[in-house]
Amino acid sequence: MKNVDIIVSLMIVAIVLLMVLPVPDRMLDFFQILNITLSMIILFSTMYIRNALELSSFPTLLLVVTLFRLGLNVASTRLILLEGPKFQGRVIRTFGDFVVKGDYVVGLIVFFILVIIQFIVITRGAERIAEVAARFTLDAMPGKQMSVDADLNSGLITEEEARKRREDIRREADFYGAMDGASKFVRGDAIASIIIVFINIIGGLLIGMLRHGMSLAEAAQEYVILTVGDGLAAQIPALLVSTATGIIVSRAASKENLGKDLVTELSRETKVLLLTGGVLIFLGIFTPIPFFSAILGGALIFLAVYTSRAVPQEELAGPAPAERPGGPVLSTPEEVSEIIQSDTVEVEIGYGLIPLADPSQGGDLLDRITSIRKQLAFELGLVVSPIRVRDSVLLKPNEYSIKIRGSEVARYELVPNRLLAINPGTAKEKIPGIPTREPAFNLEAYWIEEWRKEEAQQKGYTVVDPPTVFATHLSEVLRRHADELLGFKELELLIEGLKEKFPKLVEDLIPDVLKPAEIKKVLQRLLKEGVSIRNLPTIFETLLESAEKSKDIDYLVESVRKALKRQIASMVRSEDGKIHAIVLERDLEQKLLESLKEIGEERELLLNPEVSRELMNKISNELGNLMKKGYQPVIVCSSRIRPYFSRYVMRTIPGVYVISYDEIPDDYTLQIEGVVKL
Repeated sequence: MKNVDIIVSLMIVAIVLLMVLPVPDRMLDFFQILNITLSMIILFSTMYIRNALELSSFPTLLLVVTLFRLGLNVASTRLILLEGPKFQGRVIRTFGDFVVKGDYVVGLIVFFILVIIQFIVITRGAERIAEVAARFTLDAMPGKQMSVDADLNSGLITEEEARKRREDIRREADFYGAMDGASKFVRGDAIASIIIVFINIIGGLLIGMLRHGMSLAEAAQEYVILTVGDGLAAQIPALLVSTATGIIVSRAASKENLGKDLVTELSRETKVLLLTGGVLIFLGIFTPIPFFSAILGGALIFLAVYTSRAVPQEELAGPAPAERPGGPVLSTPEEVSEIIQSDTVEVEIGYGLIPLADPSQGGDLLDRITSIRKQLAFELGLVVSPIRVRDSVLLKPNEYSIKIRGSEVARYELVPNRLLAINPGTAKEKIPGIPTREPAFNLEAYWIEEWRKEEAQQKGYTVVDPPTVFATHLSEVLRRHADELLGFKELELLIEGLKEKFPKLVEDLIPDVLKPAEIKKVLQRLLKEGVSIRNLPTIFETLLESAEKSKDIDYLVESVRKALKRQIASMVRSEDGKIHAIVLERDLEQKLLESLKEIGEERELLLNPEVSRELMNKISNELGNLMKKGYQPVIVCSSRIRPYFSRYVMRTIPGVYVISYDEIPDDYTLQIEGVVKL
């Protein structure tokens, strides 16, 4: 509609003028009927909305109709007091003469009862609901915004969808905040109505007796009945609007309009109707209660029987487990996809950590996660899928959980208002704080107050804040489980990226020489041992050449490792340029080679338990001595047993590097720090 904004603006100005300009009786009748009409439209509108934002202008509308109603009170008061017995307002006289039969005492009682219902029951309840809804909506706002950011980072929604959802969250918070204040209008209107009635009665009695020479009884009959009629004409619309206010703030999870929701939910269980009908029939027959209750009970039983016959037998038996209300019916691929675990990595946080992830509160958790993904891509060549972050009520307030492919792999509890002082192994003195273990490397640590930071650093502790603790922990967890992070989705991204620069190489290898599943196994084996797969062209070239001789996964992995030997050697080289390592005695290597057994499609070392225990103890002792000297835990052995020995050792001692002599370039120096013997 054109220029509707101008019309609305002029109408609001007219409401204000209504309080100061005189209006004829007939126009007052029109305005009062219009007031009742608007109140009914507002009430019916609230019954047909599904969520509050469909009527987002309601707080402002509430102010306008309250102002309109007060304006009518002023205009009607002026006319009643000025005209007295000559007043011809038919709406007011109808409420005074017809509704309460001309008895102003009954009228006053009915009026005050309506005001009490509106003020104490409906308005107080709606005000409380609006207040609680506003508080909880504002408290939940950071979590909702974080969920939108997580979905956007995960690629589940577009930037435009994210913008719209953020706008809806903001509008919802604004709406309930405005409703919290707007509900005070209704409360004030009820108080004003009582005051206006008393003023009108006193003024009417004085004018009737002093100006028109009426007796007290005549003045009361004339002016009080008009005042009561005016009060009822105002209170009926006010009661409708108060009811509408209660409806709109109390409808939190509706799927349909109010009528459908009520009928559907109250008549869903036929046993309820049967029991109610039976009780009413009993009361109507065996008690003095009117027999009409038995008729009503029979009607309810008939309705229950009719409803049960109208419902298909499959529904009476109850929906299948996959069709329970609240879940997808699992009849289309789209619905099935909703329940399939599709996120490679998930981070769940307690509500106390939401500020760390909410940018509006200065939280940078999401930025840190993005940086970790980029860092892993550059260090390991692994493209980690977007990490979903969500809050969970199952966790402690300051706790977080890291899941890989739906299974929890790590959990830790932060103390947001403190710093973590970590003992790297060199600090001798203890420091006052909450004792704990650092989550990434299980080091001794203490949660300390911020003002103790310098003291802790002077004593040799490494001091970090909670977000850094989380970021370090997440980064280390992803590194340890890098092989699990590489799925077909991630592999496809790597292949597509390689295809951009080396299309011929990819075309020659896949799928004629090797299938994607075989390539994935090779890359997973490399990641399992901490070898970066960033040099993908060299890996694919080596696989293309080696696969012509054998497609055994162990053989392919060893071939790739030899091609990447300079990369592997630089990874384990110390600061002095040498590779400091322990080696296996020749006789031990021969015994290990003889213990190789075929298990399914793979070969594994099968040692006697006592021999295995003795061997692991000696390896642990030698590696401990090596690490005490400040070197990395590196074991060098022959290429014949390297893959099998590596898997054998890493089951007990994760983080150790097992390399072969063939993986050491000629220009590198191997410094043997110990020999493992049996």
